[in-house]
Amino acid sequence: MQLRHETTLTGEAYVSQQAWRTASLARCPLHPRGRCGFAKHTAYPRVEPVGMRVARYYCAAGRQTFSLLPDCLASRLSSTLAEVEQVVMAAEAAPSLAQAAVRLRPDIEIEGALRWVRRRLRAVRVALLAIATLWPQVLGEAGVPALGAVRATLGPPALVRLRAVAGEQLRSLPPPLGFGPRTRARRSRRPGLQHETGPDPPGDRG
Repeated sequence: MQLRHETTLTGEAYVSQQAWRTASLARCPLHPRGRCGFAKHTAYPRVEPVGMRVARYYCAAGRQTFSLLPDCLASRLSSTLAEVEQVVMAAEAAPSLAQAAVRLRPDIEIEGALRWVRRRLRAVRVALLAIATLWPQVLGEAGVPALGAVRATLGPPALVRLRAVAGEQLRSLPPPLGFGPRTRARRSRRPGLQHETGPDPPGDRG
């Protein structure tokens, strides 16, 4: 289970300070009164930023691990929230998603690049809709705006700021902002199109 580690550190600063060593969880989320064998577990590595690790705790009675994901990191993607924000901003500014995909991911074929961009764009839009519904005052007069409008209201990095706003509701928001289930694209009736897949962290490279 992923939990929020509240921090203002960027990904690079988190790595350089090895901040996962001081990330702590006071009590077991499943057994607040204790006596469940709750203890610190081995931190797991992330692909990006290089050298990143995420602190974990383990409840022996519940056989459940809890990872403390710092605010700078995207959930279920091997990147930072700042990097996801850059992708969405580029997609919003581009004449088309195809052009944005080619520019952002020239290392893969266009179909894969489009899936890569759409996955991030769709998840962020779902999160913005949820936040606009739950906290309409946060996004001001924009309602359910593009991410660029959110940045103008909150300032960058907007996704990191929105994770702080969501607080206890993070488990109902999709990755990469929240810790809930992924948003699923509707399956096309056209043959030959692949739907998006991917394992849970830390293996998903997005």
